[in-house]
Amino acid sequence: MQCLADNELENITGGSVWVGIAIAAIIIFISGVLEGFTNPNKCNN
Repeated sequence: MQCLADNELENITGGSVWVGIAIAAIIIFISGVLEGFTNPNKCNN
């Protein structure tokens, strides 16, 4: 990890925000799929 000075923190682009959102979405999706396998809902027939 690299320490940044205060003036360098202002130059960070917003691309890292979208990468974080994409990683969070993938983790939520995978956890939902795993929950569906381990705790499936009963069929309403």
